[in-house]
Amino acid sequence: MSTDIESFVEAPGRDEQVKEVRRLIDELGIEYLYLEFVSITGRICGKGIPADHWESIAKKGFQLVYGATVNLFVNRHGDYMGYGPEAAELVGIPEPETFCQLPWDKRVARVYCTLFRNREERVDPGAFLTADCRGNLRRLHEAFKERHGLELRAGTEPEMMWLKKDENGMPNGGFSNPYCYHIDQFESLRPVYMKVMEYSRAMGLDMIQGDHEDAPGQLELNWTYDDALRNADRLTTYRQICAQVAREFNLIACFMTKPFMGVSASGCHHNISLWKDGEDGTKPLGQKTRAAMDEVFTYRSGGHNTFMPEGDDSQMPGQVGQYAIGGIVKHLDALTSIGCSTVNSYRRLWDTGFWAPVFKDWGFQNRTTGLRISAPGRFEFRSVDSMVNPYLMAAGLLQAMDDGLSNQIPCGQPEERNIYAAIEEGKQVEKLPMSLGDALVALSKDDVIKSAMPGEMYGLYSEYKTDEWERFMHTTTNWDLDTYLDYLP
Repeated sequence: MSTDIESFVEAPGRDEQVKEVRRLIDELGIEYLYLEFVSITGRICGKGIPADHWESIAKKGFQLVYGATVNLFVNRHGDYMGYGPEAAELVGIPEPETFCQLPWDKRVARVYCTLFRNREERVDPGAFLTADCRGNLRRLHEAFKERHGLELRAGTEPEMMWLKKDENGMPNGGFSNPYCYHIDQFESLRPVYMKVMEYSRAMGLDMIQGDHEDAPGQLELNWTYDDALRNADRLTTYRQICAQVAREFNLIACFMTKPFMGVSASGCHHNISLWKDGEDGTKPLGQKTRAAMDEVFTYRSGGHNTFMPEGDDSQMPGQVGQYAIGGIVKHLDALTSIGCSTVNSYRRLWDTGFWAPVFKDWGFQNRTTGLRISAPGRFEFRSVDSMVNPYLMAAGLLQAMDDGLSNQIPCGQPEERNIYAAIEEGKQVEKLPMSLGDALVALSKDDVIKSAMPGEMYGLYSEYKTDEWERFMHTTTNWDLDTYLDYLP
């Protein structure tokens, strides 16, 4: 019986894809390849190889310590998180369909990889590595499709801030003024966003709209929604692009959720829908010469959107959508531990007055709730910010909706009032967790959302994020000094 890694390498049609990548390497003059995967915190990791070795790597893969999936960081006690130095090395196998030339240095290309346990492991040799968040999302989505005959499509709203640097290279305020939707402030960042647009389109992002948001230097640039895994890959690619553009303009591309208090934070709302059927098609995106495999420019379209309202007079989504809402609202506490994954994330929830969701409810066009119907057939999950790992988030939403569909969880009535007004009128509404520590406790009690982190993943995520919370609680800050230095006598 073949192992997972053998089945992956020997999959029908893969040899032809490997040969097509070689043709592109030679045609484009590619000299070097980034072999990329994504850690549990959303960081892009991997190795680089000369393009001469493409065929060998495509078959055998590369090896790297298991701990790279946990950023190879130590906890506050100095111990490596997740895996010790005695652990074996993972095997990363390139996915040739994700090959894409880097537009800022056309000698280099990127290929995403799927991760496996080492071939020599005594237990499950060559099996899928459950510390691989990309691989987990692919497998969970396939299982969801098998159970329900439905596929998840997602679009993300990646708010982030362009910050100036001081003489020491540290943040020195936003590049522009905090005027929401002002074209003049948008124009001030035109050289930056036009370069982001150029690179994004070259790497398969079908850019559709953008604006200046209401924090200093804050932009949101959007692309067309798609299959959940491809959308997560595009958000990861977008972050990589922004980091490169920041180097070119001597700015900081800040995805930290709340670098300033008193102005809006950077969210990353997930717009989701469940579909039956549909088909893939490629988009040229203005490319005169192809610099990537077709999959990079592929988008899912058509089919039946099961979240659309049923009946001419109803705003309510169809029955599938209602059960999906029921599942998401039921699991909002634990989902928040993924969507708001850092200590800094909760500054967004505490800085009231900026439309951040803090209540476990849903409604139509209601930005004070954790979930809203932003348009017919589309749900906007709001308890998520710019630091999110999109692979874990999509997996968590899939598992919550699976629970809603499998157990027919009712969604209740939508809240159309401002939630604060509704509370004043006597409505009992629970708040979301208001700290990373509380959110991690909620996750530990929620087996459904934990199932979005199968195998080793939940233990790794919990260990990493618990250490992050403990480090914060173990740190004296300027606030402590300002508040308590002269507190007594």
